[in-house]
Amino acid sequence: MAEIGKDIQKAKHLLEQGELVAIPTETVYGLAGNALNNHAVVGIFQAKARPHFDPLIVHVPSVAAARQYVENFPPQAVQLAEKFWPGPLTLLLKRKTIIPDLVTSGLDTVGIRCPNHALTHELLKSLAFPLAAPSANPFGYVSPTTPQHVNEQLGDRIAYILDGGPCEVGIESTILGFEHNAPVIYRMGGLGIEALERIAGKVTVQAHSTSNPKAPGQLKSHYAPGKRVILGDIDELLQQHASHATGLLTFQKNYHHPHQVVLSPDGSLEEAARNLFAALRTLDKMPVDVILAELVLDTGLGKAINDRLRRAAAE
Repeated sequence: MAEIGKDIQKAKHLLEQGELVAIPTETVYGLAGNALNNHAVVGIFQAKARPHFDPLIVHVPSVAAARQYVENFPPQAVQLAEKFWPGPLTLLLKRKTIIPDLVTSGLDTVGIRCPNHALTHELLKSLAFPLAAPSANPFGYVSPTTPQHVNEQLGDRIAYILDGGPCEVGIESTILGFEHNAPVIYRMGGLGIEALERIAGKVTVQAHSTSNPKAPGQLKSHYAPGKRVILGDIDELLQQHASHATGLLTFQKNYHHPHQVVLSPDGSLEEAARNLFAALRTLDKMPVDVILAELVLDTGLGKAINDRLRRAAAE
């Protein structure tokens, strides 16, 4: 198992040596390596068993740092970064050639963001390079929101886990790019569409499934536990499946079922997002055959929660 600690200098030294370190962000824990070092980037793909056609997100400490790695920063992107960085927004921008092809899967754009976590922000400021950092979990599985989640699945493949406590948002960043100068969302995430539209105007959503994604998190089946997930009306699903063999994932209602996780008893979408991935992990460990789940309110963060649930249930 990997060592878990709060030693930023140790994390910095390991990353400078081309090693991999799990880092905390406000969204999920990332599996970080030097984004300019092909050896480190290959290590990320290998540790996650991630297909090379799925691009990585690059993490930087500031807008000024981001400008070193992108060809241009459109005015709308500048406005969005000034408003939401540090925070759960990834901007998809035309990359400079200093960013290796392996990071972007050969695309001419790179997803770049400034995470909102004090430890990781301090780490990024101390480094002479940006960090490529997809979620710190085996490819396709539920994303980690605590150091222990990382250690359970990647602890034998990485050098160190920087302990920043539980993630505050709990769902990956929203990815936004531009087509014909118009803003497009490629992955719904921790920043709601409504908040983005107040700054950028009307946005379109292209978070479709694809085997040749423009951005991370676009594959149809993703964020999934080992157990089968079935989405629908819980009451109806319980009539179709033996109660003793099912786990329940509900938004607010408590069925007093022996194998149930309620995302938010108070009906808070923010709390539900924060608890989603941990809930799926918990249910995955229970003695059940299937997980019956329901969608949440399809507004604000609920859109991203429902996106993750649909992908977890995709076959």
